[in-house]
Amino acid sequence: MILDAARQAFTNLFAAETRSVFWKSLGLTLLVLVGLWFAIRSLFIWLALPWLDSLVPGMPEWAGWMSFVLAILAGIGLALALALLISPVTAVIASLFLDDVAEVIEKKDYPSDPPGHAMPLGEALVSSVKFFGVVILGNMIALLLLFIPGVNLIAFFLVNGYLLGREFFEFAAMRFRTPADARAFRAKHGSTVFMAGLVIAAFLAIPFLNLLTPLFAASLMVHLHKSVSKRDPSFSGQLSR
Repeated sequence: MILDAARQAFTNLFAAETRSVFWKSLGLTLLVLVGLWFAIRSLFIWLALPWLDSLVPGMPEWAGWMSFVLAILAGIGLALALALLISPVTAVIASLFLDDVAEVIEKKDYPSDPPGHAMPLGEALVSSVKFFGVVILGNMIALLLLFIPGVNLIAFFLVNGYLLGREFFEFAAMRFRTPADARAFRAKHGSTVFMAGLVIAAFLAIPFLNLLTPLFAASLMVHLHKSVSKRDPSFSGQLSR
């Protein structure tokens, strides 16, 4: 069920019906990431320059080497900061287009089913902000665990698998259910949702392709929600949204 949903989601990424959303989401994400790179770089320069200037009077011999080492550390720090921000940034930007993707998939792959309904704008914005905070926190925890051998990679998959699985499944479910029902349905099938979240986390770990994670995740969870709903008619029945 999960692997089939993942296969369909990957195919949907490059389908003609979703191509316009694909390019809009990717282009806006790259634009924001480039802007963040320059913003973080400027912040670092602003913070580091006063310290470097203090070395200038009677410039000691080691100051030149210190500047070189600092430049290397700055590059590594910038790369790590950007890597930390990729997940939440892509999630927030793609959230602007997730309902478009879900609507295309529902019409294309489930034409005989009742269509879902997009979340109201206010509710969608609150959900995006909440998700941004949750993903930032989760990735900060995973980043801290990077320094513990044997735990770092496991932490990355567990944290992102849980968070991404939960948020994207509830997104798909809330197109048909009230928020409370969507959360209850996700909790009932928590292990299945978590396993699907691990697939999303694996996708997130692939460089460059990870920029498309939210679109892939939304598509996967639309398919998974449909499958789980059919297998659990006692819970789904007449969808309540």
